[in-house]
Amino acid sequence: MSELEAAGNGGEKEKEPMPTMGFLDHLEELRRRIVYSIAAVAVGFFACWWKVERIYDFMQRPIMDALKANGLAEKLVYLNPTEPFNLYLKIAALAGLFLTSPFVLYQVWMFISPGLYRNEKRYVVPFMVSTITLFTCGGYFGYRIVYPAALNFLIAFGKQFQPMITIGEYTSLFLSIILGMGLIFEMPILVFFLSLMGIISAGFMWKNFRYSILVIFIIAAIVTPTTDILNMCIFAAPMIALYGLSIGVAWLVHPKQRKARKEKQAQ
Repeated sequence: MSELEAAGNGGEKEKEPMPTMGFLDHLEELRRRIVYSIAAVAVGFFACWWKVERIYDFMQRPIMDALKANGLAEKLVYLNPTEPFNLYLKIAALAGLFLTSPFVLYQVWMFISPGLYRNEKRYVVPFMVSTITLFTCGGYFGYRIVYPAALNFLIAFGKQFQPMITIGEYTSLFLSIILGMGLIFEMPILVFFLSLMGIISAGFMWKNFRYSILVIFIIAAIVTPTTDILNMCIFAAPMIALYGLSIGVAWLVHPKQRKARKEKQAQ
């Protein structure tokens, strides 16, 4: 094979055609992935329903510890006879969604993968593992550190009054903190995709680091359930660390950096 032919083959390899699907094919594929995801979540719901009381015991442990530490009755209340049943349905559904999230994320990836090049499809496993791991770490950080600190402050602050905390109000606060921290920990994933598409770069993020710190503390002040500076700092600290990690992610996956590394390897 001549050098000209080899170069031509190399050019064809580099210019891999983008896979295409018709509009109806996209709709059919979307319907299939949605059906699979709903079926998986339904299975997860029924699996968690049998352990929903134990799941909620785990959820209410932080408030029980805070009440006990302040010498108060360790009991939540409800105002409507149907509230406990509806609450258990909600908890079982959310727990089932989290339990089956790897399968659901896989369905999402399978839907978008036909529009990706072959070399881009290798991100499926890192995408799924990192997404679930970061969300779990964020939720665990909120459950073990952020939420107990906030509850201890709030319960101690109103210790002179008799608390009547309903299961609905407590669950809403619990989910807002835990899910919020889980989503905050997904920052590197968001930066990964934005950098992969060339929208942001590590240089841009580093140049605007001081402004990002200001925005992070504003967000922490908004999402924290208390008004003290300590809890705001507890919220902001992991966000700052994640921002630093995201700068590294942006540097690794930005198109200019990938091109520079390829040229260096070719020399």
